[in-house]
Amino acid sequence: MSAAPIDFYFDFASPYAYLAAARIDALAEGWGRPVRWRPILLGAVFKVTSAVPNLNKPLAGDYLRHDVPRCARLWGVPLHQPLPQAFGSLAAARAFYWLDQAGGEHSPAALARAIFHAHWVEGRDMALPENVLDVAASLGLERDAVEAGIAEPGVKDRLRAETDEAITRGVFGAPFFFVDGEPFWGADRMEQMGDWLRRGGW
Repeated sequence: MSAAPIDFYFDFASPYAYLAAARIDALAEGWGRPVRWRPILLGAVFKVTSAVPNLNKPLAGDYLRHDVPRCARLWGVPLHQPLPQAFGSLAAARAFYWLDQAGGEHSPAALARAIFHAHWVEGRDMALPENVLDVAASLGLERDAVEAGIAEPGVKDRLRAETDEAITRGVFGAPFFFVDGEPFWGADRMEQMGDWLRRGGW
Protein backbone atom coordinates (compact mmCIF):
# COMPACT_ATOMS: atom_id res chain seq x y z
CA MET A 1 0.00 0.00 0.00
CA SER A 2 1.48 3.34 -1.07
CA ALA A 3 1.88 6.15 1.46
CA ALA A 4 -0.80 8.82 1.46
CA PRO A 5 0.17 12.13 -0.13
CA ILE A 6 0.82 15.32 1.77
CA ASP A 7 -1.81 17.89 0.79
CA PHE A 8 -0.12 21.24 0.18
CA TYR A 9 -2.55 24.16 -0.01
CA PHE A 10 -1.06 27.44 -1.19
CA ASP A 11 -1.71 30.74 -2.89
CA PHE A 12 0.95 31.88 -5.35
CA ALA A 13 0.61 35.37 -3.81
CA SER A 14 1.92 34.25 -0.41
CA PRO A 15 5.67 34.64 0.14
CA TYR A 16 5.54 32.02 2.88
CA ALA A 17 3.85 29.63 0.46
CA TYR A 18 6.76 30.25 -1.91
CA LEU A 19 9.24 29.40 0.86
CA ALA A 20 7.29 26.21 1.55
CA ALA A 21 7.08 25.30 -2.13
CA ALA A 22 10.86 25.44 -2.37
CA ARG A 23 11.20 22.83 0.39
CA ILE A 24 8.13 20.59 0.46
CA ASP A 25 9.27 18.07 -2.14
CA ALA A 26 12.52 17.31 -0.36
CA LEU A 27 10.72 16.91 2.96
CA ALA A 28 8.09 14.60 1.52
CA GLU A 29 10.59 12.56 -0.46
CA GLY A 30 12.57 11.92 2.72
CA TRP A 31 9.54 10.14 4.12
CA GLY A 32 8.44 8.43 0.94
CA ARG A 33 5.40 10.65 0.54
CA PRO A 34 4.09 12.22 -2.67
CA VAL A 35 2.88 15.81 -2.55
CA ARG A 36 -0.53 16.89 -3.80
CA TRP A 37 -0.12 20.53 -4.83
CA ARG A 38 -3.43 22.41 -4.38
CA PRO A 39 -3.52 26.13 -5.22
CA ILE A 40 -6.38 28.12 -3.73
CA LEU A 41 -7.43 31.76 -3.56
CA LEU A 42 -6.77 33.31 -0.17
CA GLY A 43 -9.09 36.17 -1.01
CA ALA A 44 -12.03 33.77 -0.76
CA VAL A 45 -10.64 32.34 2.48
CA PHE A 46 -10.26 35.83 3.97
CA LYS A 47 -13.93 36.53 3.27
CA VAL A 48 -14.70 33.73 5.71
CA THR A 49 -12.06 34.64 8.29
CA SER A 50 -12.49 38.43 7.96
CA ALA A 51 -8.74 38.70 7.51
CA VAL A 52 -6.66 40.91 5.23
CA PRO A 53 -3.34 40.06 3.55
CA ASN A 54 -0.51 40.35 6.04
CA LEU A 55 1.53 42.52 3.68
CA ASN A 56 -1.24 45.12 3.88
CA LYS A 57 -1.52 45.19 7.68
CA PRO A 58 0.05 47.98 9.73
CA LEU A 59 3.07 46.71 11.69
CA ALA A 60 2.53 43.13 10.51
CA GLY A 61 3.43 44.09 6.95
CA ASP A 62 6.72 45.63 8.09
CA TYR A 63 7.51 42.55 10.14
CA LEU A 64 6.75 40.27 7.20
CA ARG A 65 9.06 42.24 4.91
CA HIS A 66 11.81 41.59 7.46
CA ASP A 67 10.91 38.01 8.33
CA VAL A 68 10.45 36.54 4.85
CA PRO A 69 14.03 37.39 3.75
CA ARG A 70 15.31 36.17 7.11
CA CYS A 71 13.58 32.82 6.63
CA ALA A 72 14.82 32.62 3.05
CA ARG A 73 18.41 33.08 4.24
CA LEU A 74 17.96 30.46 6.95
CA TRP A 75 16.59 27.88 4.52
CA GLY A 76 18.83 28.80 1.59
CA VAL A 77 15.92 29.80 -0.65
CA PRO A 78 16.54 32.54 -3.27
CA LEU A 79 14.35 35.61 -2.95
CA HIS A 80 14.02 38.83 -4.93
CA GLN A 81 14.90 42.03 -3.11
CA PRO A 82 13.13 44.25 -2.43
CA LEU A 83 10.36 41.81 -1.63
CA PRO A 84 7.73 41.84 -4.41
CA GLN A 85 4.17 42.68 -3.52
CA ALA A 86 1.55 39.97 -3.22
CA PHE A 87 -0.48 39.68 -6.40
CA GLY A 88 -3.77 38.49 -7.78
CA SER A 89 -3.09 34.82 -8.50
CA LEU A 90 -6.25 33.95 -10.42
CA ALA A 91 -4.59 33.31 -13.79
CA ALA A 92 -1.75 31.34 -12.20
CA ALA A 93 -4.07 29.08 -10.22
CA ARG A 94 -6.33 28.48 -13.21
CA ALA A 95 -3.34 27.61 -15.39
CA PHE A 96 -2.31 25.01 -12.80
CA TYR A 97 -5.73 23.34 -12.76
CA TRP A 98 -6.08 23.49 -16.51
CA LEU A 99 -2.80 21.58 -16.81
CA ASP A 100 -3.84 19.17 -14.06
CA GLN A 101 -7.05 18.37 -15.94
CA ALA A 102 -5.38 18.25 -19.36
CA GLY A 103 -2.90 15.59 -18.28
CA GLY A 104 0.00 14.72 -20.52
CA GLU A 105 3.73 14.86 -19.97
CA HIS A 106 3.88 18.27 -18.27
CA SER A 107 3.76 18.42 -14.49
CA PRO A 108 1.40 20.90 -12.81
CA ALA A 109 3.82 21.03 -9.86
CA ALA A 110 6.63 22.05 -12.21
CA LEU A 111 4.45 24.86 -13.52
CA ALA A 112 3.70 25.94 -9.96
CA ARG A 113 7.40 26.03 -9.09
CA ALA A 114 8.15 28.06 -12.19
CA ILE A 115 5.41 30.59 -11.41
CA PHE A 116 6.63 30.96 -7.83
CA HIS A 117 10.20 31.45 -9.11
CA ALA A 118 9.17 34.02 -11.70
CA HIS A 119 7.47 36.20 -9.09
CA TRP A 120 9.41 35.71 -5.86
CA VAL A 121 12.90 35.26 -7.35
CA GLU A 122 12.81 37.16 -10.64
CA GLY A 123 10.36 39.84 -9.48
CA ARG A 124 8.00 39.43 -12.44
CA ASP A 125 4.37 40.41 -11.89
CA MET A 126 2.53 37.12 -12.13
CA ALA A 127 -0.84 38.80 -11.74
CA LEU A 128 -0.56 39.49 -15.47
CA PRO A 129 -1.95 36.58 -17.50
CA GLU A 130 0.62 37.19 -20.23
CA ASN A 131 3.41 36.54 -17.75
CA VAL A 132 1.76 33.30 -16.67
CA LEU A 133 1.56 32.32 -20.34
CA ASP A 134 5.24 33.19 -20.82
CA VAL A 135 6.23 30.93 -17.94
CA ALA A 136 4.04 28.11 -19.24
CA ALA A 137 5.54 28.47 -22.72
CA SER A 138 9.06 28.34 -21.25
CA LEU A 139 8.22 24.84 -19.99
CA GLY A 140 7.16 23.71 -23.45
CA LEU A 141 3.42 24.21 -23.07
CA GLU A 142 1.44 25.57 -25.99
CA ARG A 143 0.75 29.21 -25.18
CA ASP A 144 -2.57 29.40 -27.02
CA ALA A 145 -3.80 26.23 -25.34
CA VAL A 146 -2.99 27.59 -21.88
CA GLU A 147 -4.65 30.92 -22.68
CA ALA A 148 -7.81 29.13 -23.79
CA GLY A 149 -7.62 26.74 -20.86
CA ILE A 150 -7.60 29.34 -18.11
CA ALA A 151 -10.86 30.71 -19.55
CA GLU A 152 -12.65 27.36 -19.55
CA PRO A 153 -15.71 27.23 -17.25
CA GLY A 154 -14.65 23.81 -15.97
CA VAL A 155 -11.27 25.16 -14.89
CA LYS A 156 -12.87 28.10 -13.13
CA ASP A 157 -15.23 25.70 -11.37
CA ARG A 158 -12.32 23.48 -10.33
CA LEU A 159 -10.46 26.35 -8.68
CA ARG A 160 -13.62 27.44 -6.91
CA ALA A 161 -14.30 23.89 -5.72
CA GLU A 162 -10.73 23.41 -4.48
CA THR A 163 -10.91 26.67 -2.53
CA ASP A 164 -14.29 25.75 -1.06
CA GLU A 165 -13.01 22.31 -0.05
CA ALA A 166 -9.99 23.89 1.60
CA ILE A 167 -12.25 26.15 3.65
CA THR A 168 -14.41 23.17 4.61
CA ARG A 169 -11.28 21.37 5.83
CA GLY A 170 -10.34 24.35 8.00
CA VAL A 171 -7.69 26.00 5.84
CA PHE A 172 -7.41 29.66 6.87
CA GLY A 173 -4.01 30.66 5.48
CA ALA A 174 -1.11 29.56 3.33
CA PRO A 175 0.87 27.45 3.25
CA PHE A 176 -1.34 24.83 4.85
CA PHE A 177 -0.60 21.10 4.94
CA PHE A 178 -2.44 17.93 5.83
CA VAL A 179 -0.46 14.83 6.75
CA ASP A 180 -2.75 11.83 7.23
CA GLY A 181 -5.49 14.28 8.18
CA GLU A 182 -3.31 16.24 10.63
CA PRO A 183 -3.26 19.99 9.84
CA PHE A 184 -0.13 22.16 9.87
CA TRP A 185 -0.15 25.88 9.06
CA GLY A 186 2.89 27.85 8.03
CA ALA A 187 6.28 27.36 6.42
CA ASP A 188 7.82 27.41 9.89
CA ARG A 189 5.86 24.28 10.85
CA MET A 190 7.52 22.10 8.24
CA GLU A 191 10.19 20.90 10.67
CA GLN A 192 7.44 19.94 13.10
CA MET A 193 5.64 18.18 10.26
CA GLY A 194 8.79 16.18 9.53
CA ASP A 195 9.03 15.24 13.19
CA TRP A 196 5.37 14.18 13.12
CA LEU A 197 6.15 11.86 10.21
CA ARG A 198 9.23 10.50 11.95
CA ARG A 199 7.43 9.77 15.21
CA GLY A 200 4.10 8.75 13.73
CA GLY A 201 2.39 11.56 15.63
CA TRP A 202 2.15 12.23 19.33
